[in-house]
Amino acid sequence: MNTHFRIETDSMGGMRVPADAYYGAQTARAIDNFPVSGLRFSRAFIHALGLIKKHAAITNAGLGLLDSQLATAIQNAAQEVVDGKLDDQFLVDIFQTGSGTSTNMNANEVIANRAAELMGGVPGDKSVHPNDHINRSQSSNDVIPTAIHLAALAQIDSALIPALKALQAGLAEKSEAYGGLLKIGRTHLQDATPISLGQEFSGYASQIAHGIARLKHVQPHLAELPLGGTAVGTGINAHPDFARRTIARLAAETRLPLREAPDHFEAQGARDACVETGGALKTVAVSLIRIANDIRHLGSGPRCGLGELRLPPIQPGSSLMPGKVNPVMCEMMIQVGAQVMGNDTVITFSGATGNFELNAMLPVIAYNLLQSIELLTNASRVFASRCVDGLEADTEQCGRNVERSLALGTALVPEIGYDRAAEIAKVAQASGRTIREVAVELLDFTESELDQLLNPRRLIQPVGTDRGTGSE
Repeated sequence: MNTHFRIETDSMGGMRVPADAYYGAQTARAIDNFPVSGLRFSRAFIHALGLIKKHAAITNAGLGLLDSQLATAIQNAAQEVVDGKLDDQFLVDIFQTGSGTSTNMNANEVIANRAAELMGGVPGDKSVHPNDHINRSQSSNDVIPTAIHLAALAQIDSALIPALKALQAGLAEKSEAYGGLLKIGRTHLQDATPISLGQEFSGYASQIAHGIARLKHVQPHLAELPLGGTAVGTGINAHPDFARRTIARLAAETRLPLREAPDHFEAQGARDACVETGGALKTVAVSLIRIANDIRHLGSGPRCGLGELRLPPIQPGSSLMPGKVNPVMCEMMIQVGAQVMGNDTVITFSGATGNFELNAMLPVIAYNLLQSIELLTNASRVFASRCVDGLEADTEQCGRNVERSLALGTALVPEIGYDRAAEIAKVAQASGRTIREVAVELLDFTESELDQLLNPRRLIQPVGTDRGTGSE
């Protein structure tokens, strides 16, 4: 032992550990063994891991399995993990043992050494033991998947769904504001019959509402926790009441509807709830990509594009072209969506490759699942505040596009038939005139009759409403 390192031991022998570190020998071995990516478990995951260790200690004390003074020190040390005060001690790479044992032991060692210090000892003295005390009634095989479920559920409930609700509200507000503004609809990237801008935005708002519903659907499955199954689901070395009591305490603190998994063999051998959640997140990402793509295309221009929307100018768009402003928030959202779709592929593959009583892809599932939740949360929040809320419609451009559209000829079909209406459209296209101008010339209708037939406002009314007057 010198001024910079201490020697800690585990079942494989001695290991040099930085003198000021709270982690111990197993963590140090994992740091040496897995210098792969520099990627670490998220704050949400470490928070969940700390909560599990904290309430495990309280339960073990209540069951007479831990000395009360020792349990109090463990509880206080674990609370520091919960609060993020010891985040710099969690250094094990994501790409490690598939059970996450290295990270579970990282937590056990950090909490043990900090608890020892709180009781007047020093890190490494083993007065508080990482396995015998911190990990009592637990195994990495039930703790790590429990932490994944707890972290994902908490972040979806407290962060992602509120962010999506704010975005939905912003889209619904635009739908209401522009309910009477006519524009041209588009299918196959070609002009179609008219629509209101409000109707278009109502579709976007509904997509987000459906995404929120999908996320709520997976929450009960994430709420089933594997804790108590220990190594293979049988609960070996765990008190029969350990899981029930600990999960009840976790539920009380987090205010989440947590419960013990009804079948521990499914809960540890499969990661289906994570796969389902990844799929729901991917669907939200797909919706957001579609919405962002539409908005940036509708805002294309400002003079040579569609130009029906004006996007808020939040930063210069080019290092070369002065005055250029780009749809950067839309581009950000599309990139986030692509990342989430990729993450879902990793989660899906990982869920499919579990074997027998354990899925040995837990760290990479945790990383990708929680990253997707975080990305969608942050992206939705800033997209709402820095793009959607500041969107403005170019009413003149919307009106010009409607009047110039050949799709207005669709309104003539009930009166003159499809073939004759197609002729009108072809003449209009070839001559550069509008449907109205050609119809006045070639059809035996008065201008008043054509005004009624070709009133675009009449064409956006739902089936079954009165279209006779064309009034708003």
